[in-house]
Amino acid sequence: MNNVPAHIYLTSEERKLLLQKNDYKAALEILIHWLWIIGAVSLVYMFPNPFTIILSLFILGGKQLACAILMHDASHRVVFTNPKLNDSIGQFFGAYPIFHNTNNYRDYHLSHHLNTGLEDDPDVLLTRGYPTTRRSMLRKILRDLTGVTGVKVFIGFMMMNLGYLEYSLGGELVKISQKDRTWKAFFKTAYRNLSGPILTNVIMFGVLYFLASPSLYLLWIIAYFTTFQFVLRIRSMAEHSIVEDSEDPYKNTRTTYANFIERLLFAPYHVNFHAEHHLLMGVPSYNLPKLHKILKKKGYYEKGVLEKNYWRVIKLATNQK
Repeated sequence: MNNVPAHIYLTSEERKLLLQKNDYKAALEILIHWLWIIGAVSLVYMFPNPFTIILSLFILGGKQLACAILMHDASHRVVFTNPKLNDSIGQFFGAYPIFHNTNNYRDYHLSHHLNTGLEDDPDVLLTRGYPTTRRSMLRKILRDLTGVTGVKVFIGFMMMNLGYLEYSLGGELVKISQKDRTWKAFFKTAYRNLSGPILTNVIMFGVLYFLASPSLYLLWIIAYFTTFQFVLRIRSMAEHSIVEDSEDPYKNTRTTYANFIERLLFAPYHVNFHAEHHLLMGVPSYNLPKLHKILKKKGYYEKGVLEKNYWRVIKLATNQK
């Protein structure tokens, strides 16, 4: 396991307190997350113009990332004390709205924690290719914001959900043999992986249809293919890219401070405290800032990687001082 042992910096009492879940705090975080989504859609409904549409798309992209982080936290079972409630909320308010499934994600993501920065890390391809030139970075961001990246990602993801490719979010495409595969097996796989996401998005569409305008659902879809891909890129870069030594558990994971705008876009659920999450992955999101203060006080960041904002990460990724 390529992680720093938590007991080096934390007493058993500190670990016990940090690992303690609080259902009210979790519910409040999720409520705020979804109020942002409602607000972004309502803004366009009440004041439809190019400015509000663009603003809404960026907010929704950031909150779709929040859905992904909620799925991530639910996969660690650190959201609610009740496991069934944890998984259900993680599915219907995290994974399903962005066409994911927590059950598929859980085992995949555990492998990332066990092999962080190593060749067996399933996310290792996401961290490579940086630093790059400014021109290359601009091309990547333009592909994200114009939907090119999103279309490629969505097609690949649908192929995984239909059983043609192995599940992977790191860009690796591994075909699954279709020899002797029956239509019954095909539909069973499709139902298992896609029924929840389709049902949830139909409900979202239905709510907008009856309460406002069905065209508002396009905001969610357009954000998924554009701004969501952009914030995913920046978030991935900040966590594990452009590091001194990808095999050193102190050096392969970065914590990044975030201001209000950066939290809105790139750091929902305190995911910017990523070194803390890798040190003790059972800590609920609302306790990560507290864990950061303890680690900083005890000297963790004399070895660990800490950046003052996301703009600094982007500059590092484009060879800028």
